[in-house]
Amino acid sequence: IKLSVEVDDAEFDKDIDAAFRKLALEVRLPGFRPGKAPRKILEARIGLAPAREQALRDGIPQYLAKAVREHEVDLIASPDIEITGGGEEGLVTFDATCQVRPTVSVPGYAGLRIELPNPEPTDAEVQEAIDSERRRHGTLTVVERPAAKGDYVTMDLEAHRSGEPVPGLNTEDWLYEIGRGWVAEGFDDHLIGTTAGDSVTFTATPSGTAEEADFGVKVGNVQELVLPEPTDEWVAENLPEHDSVEAWTQSVRTRLGAMRLNQGRQALIERATTALAALVDEAPPEGMVDQELQARVENFVKDLQTRGISVEQWMSATGQDSNTLIETFREQATKAVVVDLALRAVAEAEQVEVDESDIESEYARIAMRASMKAKDVRKAYEKNDAVFDLVAQLRKSKALDWLLHHIEIVDDAGTPLDRELVLGHTHDHDDDDDHDDHEHEHAEEA
Repeated sequence: IKLSVEVDDAEFDKDIDAAFRKLALEVRLPGFRPGKAPRKILEARIGLAPAREQALRDGIPQYLAKAVREHEVDLIASPDIEITGGGEEGLVTFDATCQVRPTVSVPGYAGLRIELPNPEPTDAEVQEAIDSERRRHGTLTVVERPAAKGDYVTMDLEAHRSGEPVPGLNTEDWLYEIGRGWVAEGFDDHLIGTTAGDSVTFTATPSGTAEEADFGVKVGNVQELVLPEPTDEWVAENLPEHDSVEAWTQSVRTRLGAMRLNQGRQALIERATTALAALVDEAPPEGMVDQELQARVENFVKDLQTRGISVEQWMSATGQDSNTLIETFREQATKAVVVDLALRAVAEAEQVEVDESDIESEYARIAMRASMKAKDVRKAYEKNDAVFDLVAQLRKSKALDWLLHHIEIVDDAGTPLDRELVLGHTHDHDDDDDHDDHEHEHAEEA
């Protein structure tokens, strides 16, 4: 769209005054300290043109921001500016050709079906958690039989490449649990069936490396982990927060259920927004994707810097190259932009509104997280012309909330799940991936 802006003469004259004050710092006049020469003296010396040019350069972004705010123009890129009048004298006017956020269609959004793991743990999962605790209290006993998965063996271990020892893989009398898979691919398979005194040699690729090594293992002994029998007495002695096996079992079931429920809640937003984005046929504007990509890369680099890590060190440690990294971020950025457009479409279709109480609540939330006063957060957002963006974020958040309360949520067997249980009474979410990363920026600039 094109905005045609007419600048108030009195307002522009104030900007010319400000421009002269700025120029006064650069122009040396006899009898005046830098920055102290009055406008009339400067104007007589250098003319009006330099100050007018400076005022236009400094003022147009402010005039544009005011027009954008008044007309609620949703810019997604810096507009092209053409001064149509007042460049040298007279009334200042200009045209701004603006690229605005497009609208998209999300057909069938209310009928989305999202599948989540059932939050109720199975009996097998409960038993595995109980056995895991029993293993912590187990005792190792030497056995005279072939080693099996889950047994422990003591061993002397050697590993060489081209006759040279592999660092970290040459040790004596090492106690190792078969089945951990820590050493090398297929390493544990060679230990199964061995007995005390056996020696085995084989070639395998050590974990975390790409080159094979020659292994030699001499088994010292085979030990079985004997688990304690879970009785009420044992539970009371070793797990004093419980007084019986039944109470312990129920506690384990409750804990696992809470964990699965939290995992489901986290997955729900990701799966719901992914499904919503899949309904959008329109391609996202490249400019929006590029801006989102740049923000993600900057946040990534900043995060590494806070941890004292360079990008080069991170890529070396993870085995990724810059092209792969950028492509990953671009995919994430593209999805984030599509989700943004889709949620705005839902907000529009469902006539989602944001009132003053919503805005005040958000100021209070940001203030708490940023250790500021809510009134200062408000001033910062108003000062930075960011209230429009904040309202848009809140509308998207409400649209997502609407979506989560209307889509079908089922488990992997297709059985409907309790929506209120899955969502929780205090569920919180963000409508896009970078909202939390940037929500404090306007407050910090106050």
